Amino acid sequence: MQFLRFASSIVVAAGLMAGSALAAEPENTMIIELKDGEVSIALRPDLAPKHVEQIKALVRGGEYNNVAFHRVIDGFMAQTGDVEFGDLEDGYNSQRVGTGGSSLGNVGAEFSSEQFVRGTVGMARAQNPDSANSQFFIMFAPAPSLDGSYTVIGTVESGMELVDNIKRGNQAQNGVVTDPDRMISVRIAAD
Repeated sequence: MQFLRFASSIVVAAGLMAGSALAAEPENTMIIELKDGEVSIALRPDLAPKHVEQIKALVRGGEYNNVAFHRVIDGFMAQTGDVEFGDLEDGYNSQRVGTGGSSLGNVGAEFSSEQFVRGTVGMARAQNPDSANSQFFIMFAPAPSLDGSYTVIGTVESGMELVDNIKRGNQAQNGVVTDPDRMISVRIAAD
């Protein structure tokens, strides 16, 4: 019995050292329904509490439902979250998608030493580091050039193979997608 307790303590400690190896609690798990199934994202309030709070408010307000993956670059990332111009059922604007935000306002940078690797979820922004609002991206591959310059808000826990199936954009147009895929619905697991 002592050995079992000791062994499970090692497993728990190893999981803690691995960071996102353990599932996030339901309050910090965002679930995105895509055309092929659900993607589970462990949100990281330990790294970016203000950004995570804003994302959860937008999720709970239904703002991300039917929002397009408007910029998808093969071997780099899939960007979504423009709730102002990206809703494919209400107000989609192919000329302005990617330039909008939400009514909640921008959030100041919360940079960390967390690296942008496959499955990392980061906040999109303009040149101003304090301009993140509602848009976010999911990494297909590592991008060290983003490390320390963009806010990490989470990690894909399951469903990365579904993210891989998101329709890619035109490389010559910086990943702009014609007839884009969408986030059908988005929810927080605790709700």
